[in-house]
Amino acid sequence: MTPTTVLRHQAETRPEGTAFIMGNDVWSYARFAAEVDRLARGLVARGLRRGDRVALHLFNGPELAIAYHACFRIGAIAAPLNTRLKSAELDPLLRRLRPSLYIGQASLYAKVAGTDPMNLPVNARFLVDGGVTDLRVQPWTRLFTDMIAGSLPAVTDIGAPALLLTTSGTTGEPKFVCHTLATLGKIAEESQHWGCVSGHVALCTLPMVHASGAFTFLSGIRQAIPLILVPQFDAEAVLDAIAQHRCSLLIGLPFMYAALFEAQRARPRQVDSLRLCLTGGDVCPQWLQERFPSRFGTPLRSVWATTETFFSLTYSLASGPVHRIVADAQVKLIDDRGAPVPRGHVGELILRGPNVTIGYWSGPGRIDGLGRDGWYHTGDLMRQDEKGDLWFVSRKKDLIIRGGSNIAPAEVERVLVAHPAVHDAGVVGVPDALLGQRVAAFVQLANGAESVTAREILADISGQLADYKLPESLLITQEIPRNTLGKIDRRRLLAMLPANSAQGPVPLRMAARSGR
Repeated sequence: MTPTTVLRHQAETRPEGTAFIMGNDVWSYARFAAEVDRLARGLVARGLRRGDRVALHLFNGPELAIAYHACFRIGAIAAPLNTRLKSAELDPLLRRLRPSLYIGQASLYAKVAGTDPMNLPVNARFLVDGGVTDLRVQPWTRLFTDMIAGSLPAVTDIGAPALLLTTSGTTGEPKFVCHTLATLGKIAEESQHWGCVSGHVALCTLPMVHASGAFTFLSGIRQAIPLILVPQFDAEAVLDAIAQHRCSLLIGLPFMYAALFEAQRARPRQVDSLRLCLTGGDVCPQWLQERFPSRFGTPLRSVWATTETFFSLTYSLASGPVHRIVADAQVKLIDDRGAPVPRGHVGELILRGPNVTIGYWSGPGRIDGLGRDGWYHTGDLMRQDEKGDLWFVSRKKDLIIRGGSNIAPAEVERVLVAHPAVHDAGVVGVPDALLGQRVAAFVQLANGAESVTAREILADISGQLADYKLPESLLITQEIPRNTLGKIDRRRLLAMLPANSAQGPVPLRMAARSGR
């Protein structure tokens, strides 16, 4: 079932059932479907047709949910914009998208106000709230006043582009990952492998302009799970919402759970309703997984997914970056020549299936496919143990090769973050004329650990890593830079290194106290 048919089915079979709640505003399936239909008619009245892009620049809320489904209903392509991006980052995205219509929020509009009208028409800019005096902007209520009558034309090509999601762009210009009504429907169906099934009340804290939040929302509608929406992540607000609505299902990023852990320690709330807590997007610190149950009464499970696909793997019962292959997933681990690797050996994860993107959108009618046989190459290195579980090793592009030996930054980071004086850590490979690369590490100290030195941290972890894996430099910094999806930004880490360490051996003197 596609998202459109799912919503129609829910509205017909459980019209008064709760689709989602925002604050104290309860949205039934019938109300939700009716507003989607109204906006769809308004978009068609404005001249939107199949394949037209609609830029959605919104925080979590009913407006974003309605806009998504209205686009799906008429065959337009929903193109959500990352709310954290600045004007200089949004301009090239809009230049490539050439949206026919923009729906945004007043607090975000300033970032696109100066966009060339060739890339964002001045008569097609709508805001869901007030506070902007720009005469080129219209209230989105006007989209609900001029609506076509009669039946909306049915969208029959469920394999056509329906949703464009941007990658984080850590290796260059972000790509537009293209999903269709068919892939979105399959993703929502496969969410059951993560335990997203009827009977839960889910809290949607992830931004719905990203894959994680969008897929969580679509899965909730598909599985008839009431969704509690919060506009943006705030640990205090999330804990209050869990207590108020007795939420049982929570999906978030590691940094979110770390913030929830500290907020719950400072002011405990009643969170015993939680039964399933899932984390992904980055490697979850071991200390957080170990200590989480003591404060929240349920384990914190690691899951794997990408913007290109969700739900091909599910969580393992073991702690750490371990995953199980779901029953109907097509998964391989391959070497650099494309040959399958023996069990126990490290290989790149590739997968395919009806829940995988059709490719990357490069313009109207132009999709760069996944290549031969439709296998998606994830760029993630994993190994499979004797039980069939997959253990994450590293991003292929992040792997450090020092003197011919492979070093996974994530492994070194886990050891560093386990140190009681370390709050966060990042590891990169620095070019070296002799060894190819050397290991450089950055740490953000934990509260109360200001007196701890980099040399002391290196000495403490020296017994936990092979000598060739030990950082040859360690820099204390105010924070570890992360991209808009919360992942470590390794390019920015490299830029933070002293200029004289960019080439040649990394000076060990960097291990002295610095960055303070």
